[in-house]
Amino acid sequence: MASVNYRGVLPAIITPFNEAEEIHFDDLTNYGRWLKSISGVTGIVANGHAGEGTALSAAEREQVLRVLKEDLGEGLPIIAGVVGDGTRVIVEDALLAAAAGADTLLVFPAPSWLRFGYQAGAVQERHRAIYEATGLPMIMFQFPEVTKATYTLDLLLELAAMEGIEALKDGARDLIRWDTETPVLRQERPDLAILTCQDEFLMHTMWESDGALVGYAALIPELMVELLEAARAHQYDRAKEVYDRMLPITKAVYHRESHIESTQAMKMGLVHRGLLSSPTVRAPLMPLGSDVYESVAAALDAAGVKAITSV
Repeated sequence: MASVNYRGVLPAIITPFNEAEEIHFDDLTNYGRWLKSISGVTGIVANGHAGEGTALSAAEREQVLRVLKEDLGEGLPIIAGVVGDGTRVIVEDALLAAAAGADTLLVFPAPSWLRFGYQAGAVQERHRAIYEATGLPMIMFQFPEVTKATYTLDLLLELAAMEGIEALKDGARDLIRWDTETPVLRQERPDLAILTCQDEFLMHTMWESDGALVGYAALIPELMVELLEAARAHQYDRAKEVYDRMLPITKAVYHRESHIESTQAMKMGLVHRGLLSSPTVRAPLMPLGSDVYESVAAALDAAGVKAITSV
């Protein structure tokens, strides 16, 4: 098991498909090798939102992890997104991830909590059960404030004190909460790694983050590394220059009718960069038109993001 360096960029990768919507394993391994070659990328996250993890079967999620682990070895830690409503279901998914060689687990909230919320003790029980079954370190996943699955500050503090929890992926998308709660977490739980996943608010959140666990880094990890390094060095002008270069890409990928379309847009961008054979997604994601491809490609070109000719 490789230890994850959270002080870096952790791309939440896409899952390549061929036109028959089957996993394209050659693309997957080439893509993984490219990410491994980028200085500042300190791990990858598979089977998350960007990777259409919930559109994969349990066997497919395990296979994605196994192929990546066998190809990349110990040089690039692999974080597995684990999902499931019931605790037994997510524990089973976590055990499959552990057997496939995952180094760390990104623990998703139960999908039912998004609508109904959670009972006292349920979140703690979920993480405790996963850790007891697998012994793998975990990243807790803070969902947006607009859902009922978001965790309160008191709950975050309690979770951060539990055995096995090493990091927080913060996606609350509430900058008031970010500015007021991050200092408390820093003071009360100094060993907790805080990772931004707020793709649209990176200029604001990078400054207080240890690292970035973002789907956006699946497309432009080089720029994400540059932005994080500038923020860590408190070099505002340099960070703003990188952010401004990224902004047209951000608009093309994320400022869409639905945030969920970012996966299709990023796949189009990766085709343009020469890293994917096809932008195919699985339903319920719907394909986007050629106009989207053109806008993403134009934004990448304008930002000086290069095509990859060899891995």
